[in-house]
Amino acid sequence: MEELKQRILKDGHIIDNKILKVDNFINHQLDVALITKIGQEFAKLFATVHVDRIIPVEASGIAMAFATAQAMGNIPVVFGRKKKSLLTVDDKYHVPVFSFTKEETYEVLVSKKYLPSGENVLIIDDFMATGEAALGMVELVKQAHCTVAGIGIVIEKSFQSGRARLEKAGYKVESLARIEKFANGKPVFAE
Repeated sequence: MEELKQRILKDGHIIDNKILKVDNFINHQLDVALITKIGQEFAKLFATVHVDRIIPVEASGIAMAFATAQAMGNIPVVFGRKKKSLLTVDDKYHVPVFSFTKEETYEVLVSKKYLPSGENVLIIDDFMATGEAALGMVELVKQAHCTVAGIGIVIEKSFQSGRARLEKAGYKVESLARIEKFANGKPVFAE
């Protein structure tokens, strides 16, 4: 998605040649117009796939999942919670997920009543490096006896193993901006 790539070049910041910080338009502050276009792009990329529900990980993927769900005709979104609260006492699916950015493992939870069995579920996330979050969400979808309809990633670090792991497992992966490497403090996009 060319507009996204241009925004990354303009406003993204590289940290230690391994992390791309885009918190001024995707992760902390949201550029609503851009996120709306991101949702529309995912809707086009997955137009030939039947999707009953979209599942992102809390919190950064929620806005992209919302925009995608709206562009796909207002289908339900249920997000994986990273923290258990007093309100999450019912039956739930759960899986440990390692965060590349935070360098920690956390438990992702989804209430069983919001992920009914037999559905086709689209996974949406803001970033992919090693694919741990996406694979964790795949596991939650499997626990619910649902089918992964596909995996949509806003920004992929193609120089890490995430895509290869997901494609080897047989999943359709669509990324809107694929970064081949970081060079001279700038991302270099894969063609």
